[in-house]
Amino acid sequence: MRAKVGSRVLAVIPPKDAFGTTGNSQIGVGANDTVVFVIDMLKSFDNTAGVSGTQTSNGGGSLPTVTAGAAGKGPTITIPKTAAPKSLEVKTLVKGTGPVVKKGQYIVVQYTGVNWRTKKVFDSSWSRSEPFATEIGEGQVIPGWDDGLVGQTVGSRVLLVIPPSDGYGKTGSSSAGINGTDTLVFAIDIIDAA
Repeated sequence: MRAKVGSRVLAVIPPKDAFGTTGNSQIGVGANDTVVFVIDMLKSFDNTAGVSGTQTSNGGGSLPTVTAGAAGKGPTITIPKTAAPKSLEVKTLVKGTGPVVKKGQYIVVQYTGVNWRTKKVFDSSWSRSEPFATEIGEGQVIPGWDDGLVGQTVGSRVLLVIPPSDGYGKTGSSSAGINGTDTLVFAIDIIDAA
């Protein structure tokens, strides 16, 4: 079923289609729990859309280089042959003309994430054709995103170089192939904020 913008949808999701046999203890959902959502369809987004402004910087130098990719595929990130920065680096590559992103807002983004050590993409909303929505500045994502995206403007493309302390910390994220010492690089297109 496809819902139209302006609709309210009731979703009753059995365990196998929700959190599986493990549940989600962080939010109090057990392995055998059916979850119920009431969803208001406020807006829709093109699954392959990114920002449309002119890229005024591509990073470069001691920072990774970001080049525009093919339409709908997202940008390409090239890691330099230098040591990763030790602190969070934030570089606006396309300056959007939309409103400023504020702490506590929900943002919709497209992103590509590259591991500095391996120089490989470990995650990309572009490759899934699924813009990603999250609350920003409230600990719902890694600290580098919270610190680097609050204060940016909608319509911007932002390069984030995130040291381990602002990423997944000492434990890393084994499912994504991220060690506790890995620096992460993201090119993020901010599509919307509300």
